[in-house]
Amino acid sequence: MEFLALDASLTLHYEAPLEPLGRELPGDSLWLSMALPALGLDPWSLLGLFLFQLLQLLLPTTTAGGGGQGPTPRVRYYAGDERRALSFFHQKGLQDFDTLLLSDDGNTLYVGAREAILALDIQDPGVLSLKNMIPWPASDRKKSECAFKKKNNETQCFNFIRVLVSYNATHLYTCGTFAFSPACTFIELQDSYLLPILEDKVTEGKGQSPFDPAHKHTAVLVDGTLYSGTMNNFLGSEPILMRTLGSQPVLKTDTFLRWLHRKDLTPAGPFPEYLLTMCQVPEVFGGWRESCLAWQRLETMFPLTVSRQVGGTRSSAVCAFSLMDIERVFKGKYKELNKETSRWTTYRGPETNPRPGSCSVGPSSDKALTFMKDHFLMDEQVVGTPLLVKSGVEYTRLAVETAQDLDGHSYLVMYLGTTTGSLHKAVVSGDSSAHLVEEIQLFPDPEPVRNLQLAPTQGAVFVGFSGGVWRVPRANCSVYESCVDCVLARDPHCAWDPESRTCCLLSAPNLNSWKQDMEHGNPGWACASGPMGRSLRPQSRPQIIKEVLAVPSSILELPCPHLSALASYYWSHGPAAVPEASSTIYNGSLLLILQDGVGGLYQCWATENGFSYPVVSYWVDSQDQPLALDPELAGIPREHVEVPLTRVSGGAALAAQRSYWPHFVTVTVLLALVLSAALIILLASPLGALRARGKVQGCGTLPPGEKAPLSREQHLQPPKECRTSASDVDADSNCLGTEVA
Repeated sequence: MEFLALDASLTLHYEAPLEPLGRELPGDSLWLSMALPALGLDPWSLLGLFLFQLLQLLLPTTTAGGGGQGPTPRVRYYAGDERRALSFFHQKGLQDFDTLLLSDDGNTLYVGAREAILALDIQDPGVLSLKNMIPWPASDRKKSECAFKKKNNETQCFNFIRVLVSYNATHLYTCGTFAFSPACTFIELQDSYLLPILEDKVTEGKGQSPFDPAHKHTAVLVDGTLYSGTMNNFLGSEPILMRTLGSQPVLKTDTFLRWLHRKDLTPAGPFPEYLLTMCQVPEVFGGWRESCLAWQRLETMFPLTVSRQVGGTRSSAVCAFSLMDIERVFKGKYKELNKETSRWTTYRGPETNPRPGSCSVGPSSDKALTFMKDHFLMDEQVVGTPLLVKSGVEYTRLAVETAQDLDGHSYLVMYLGTTTGSLHKAVVSGDSSAHLVEEIQLFPDPEPVRNLQLAPTQGAVFVGFSGGVWRVPRANCSVYESCVDCVLARDPHCAWDPESRTCCLLSAPNLNSWKQDMEHGNPGWACASGPMGRSLRPQSRPQIIKEVLAVPSSILELPCPHLSALASYYWSHGPAAVPEASSTIYNGSLLLILQDGVGGLYQCWATENGFSYPVVSYWVDSQDQPLALDPELAGIPREHVEVPLTRVSGGAALAAQRSYWPHFVTVTVLLALVLSAALIILLASPLGALRARGKVQGCGTLPPGEKAPLSREQHLQPPKECRTSASDVDADSNCLGTEVA
């Protein structure tokens, strides 16, 4: 069976050249002369056909964005797409919603914005409502000092919230830039409501929050102790690690640890330089060992990411690190700096007791402290496994969770925000490779995702950005309208319910009647029943047929929805290929000139993961000569639809949702301009040749005042003396003169 392949390019399909039946016609004239009686077209209809195909060449073509190398998102949603329902929160006068924190009960989202902290009620899936908000602006004195130090008082001299953690059941702890004078304070909670901040409770936040809102930072609270990493000075040249709060004394790194400044260890995320290890991703970074960034600890794995600019494009990788490997490396040997060669070598001397990093009773000796200062790097590297490698994309944030499929197997699900405002949902399979389920463009204009916060009890991901907070349901199962599409999506949150014939959100595993195949994505096995359950045979019988009734000699546009960016598409006409002489493909749609014998069943097929299935089926019929119903299609539900069409042989557009008449006029005008330009070029050619010949010197030019000879014989006589150069001789080695007959 032969099908017409659907691709981005437009190709006009002509019949094979036939032997002429009389006078030979040059070029396409032969085809036109044979096509005229074959298609039953009058000259005006033939002109319409010619302009129709010329129109296809001039119409702009669109190509699917690849989004760089690496996994391609199977489904893409653009900003405002109704297929992906999102909830949005913004507050007038506020911006830079950078910091997100989920309450312990999972019903409240605390948001750190510029000079304010908000509490949002997130229990309603469709609405994000404001519980209350407290201001925390930088003082006027601090803002004046900030502007005096040459900082921008319109974009920088504010209090940007950078730390927002849950201290206990009654208090939050927060820190901000405070107009380049970092400050921290406790916020009291009352039934998840925020109580106002008291000025006398605000303390210096140096080392906990950055000075500059653009500086990288991190903070985590463990057992009442805050561990933070940021820049410790106004210029941003002094990275520091710090331990504060809790019962233990304040502890921070010394400024002499210059290894924190190493350029090859600079991460590209919100975490500082100390959370580093090495991640080899030769597919993207050409064999370089790049620093990876620890984002979130998840059971026995560390999901990590790294971003690097290669060849003018950004590339990102997400790597997994085993805690067992990390523990093994920290129990191994140390590195030591050879002061003579300034090279790091393996330390082979005696170890101190207690070993650095271990717990001991009582204060450490000066010898142990000196050893720690001189041997703060481990000898071995923790090498991670790349789970997701993608070029052309720069990831800014990452949130991770686990999800179980119908069989109870756990899968790693990652939500990744990009610098252009997209959200990727990636699923890691059993072979440690990731596939992208979907891409959601959150903002109409590109801007980076500031933060991500998972809310498992709400089944959503919250996205912070400059203008507010988006609530994104973590799965969009209802968009998959068939079992085939639901299974091919390979989303652990979605499964096909044969009873309701819908793709549903998976609430619990071990639902025997539901269909899912996470590892292989094989609809032939998951969606078929009976003895053909393991068959990969295409589903040739459509679920529904769209009936199209048109008049003869009209141009029909049969759309084909592209459900998956991973599939290849093609059209068929019953059991055969589509008629090439009267059809072409534009942006996936089949453009068809309705003539005798071209009606019947037209199907757009998709092939994905080795499985072929019809995406849409049309029964094209003529108003003048209706076709008999195919017995094999009996019993299939039918739906009458009106597709865009245009009459070719006279008359106005009929039942057109989109008329081609403006395009026809445009093409006609363009054709006239092209013909006019060609005529001007042809007319200008003799004049150009005349000017060119007039510049030739020494080749029998006429004396001034004499006219060119009128007879052909006189014109063809060469001059007696002719000195030529290479530019004065034509292809036949003839001397070029200035005379023009």
